[in-house]
Amino acid sequence: MKPTNQTTLLEFHLLGLTDDPELQPLIFSLFLSVYLVTILGNVLIILAISSDSHLHTPMYFFLSNLSFTDISVSTTVLPKMLVNTQAKDPSITYIGCLFQAYFALLCSALENCLLAVMACDRYVAICHPLRYTIVVHPGLCVLLVLLSLLISTVHTLIHTLTALRLSFCTDLDIPHFFCELAQVIKLSCSDTFINNLLVYLAGIIFFGVPLFGIIFSYIQIVSSILKIPSVGGRYKAFSTCGSHLSVVSLFYGTGFGVYMSSAVTDSSIKNVVASVMYIVIPPTLNPLIYSLRNKEMKRALRSLIVGISLV
Repeated sequence: MKPTNQTTLLEFHLLGLTDDPELQPLIFSLFLSVYLVTILGNVLIILAISSDSHLHTPMYFFLSNLSFTDISVSTTVLPKMLVNTQAKDPSITYIGCLFQAYFALLCSALENCLLAVMACDRYVAICHPLRYTIVVHPGLCVLLVLLSLLISTVHTLIHTLTALRLSFCTDLDIPHFFCELAQVIKLSCSDTFINNLLVYLAGIIFFGVPLFGIIFSYIQIVSSILKIPSVGGRYKAFSTCGSHLSVVSLFYGTGFGVYMSSAVTDSSIKNVVASVMYIVIPPTLNPLIYSLRNKEMKRALRSLIVGISLV
């Protein structure tokens, strides 16, 4: 097969979850519901935090940024999938595919960094409570979010710019419901050694370092909590980071599931299902985790909903 350099004219085909036409309406309804729940839940989190002065703290500032990131990753992936399913047209342009791959990877990397920042915030709050307001001041919070965005952008640009050098042949079917960069690389007719090497090296650096920071923070947190003499004090201290720990477990648990699925099996459908768990489920469940496990968030959400109903 002769590779083509007319990348602007290329169209990839997203094969989605299934090619069974009878299941398409069910898949459309399911993912439309998931998308709407994701948007509604995360928007409510952002509005509740912005409208309640009691939640104008570093922890909730980072949470609102996490919710915005969840909205972004869902909006990057799901609307195109829904349009393709409804129109029965699996095509996506080369530029559209590249943009989708870029923003999906950017949002995932940003969420990874934000979770590490939130873990450090909990570390200072629990291990150094008297210095918390001095150390974690508003300027530092904004700087940490901007630094997370910068790191995520650099990480994503490394992959995207190296993908621009790839040529593609006639097989342009992507066995996925969105343009995952790893799947796009597999379709290339050119040498992909550099691309695959960067996937592993950048993954170890850009995802491994934040994960190490989270693990280190929680080792220190658990050590400090165990030194608290009263059971009530230990429970109160741990409850302040319980929601974050649940979100971290969900994010890295599903991400590890995707990695293991791709490593132990060549089944495309299993890889797609694993990616659904990683890309779609965490943004949907994160608002529920924080609202159900957090009394302050419950109060703010009730006040927001009551205020909206009275308008």
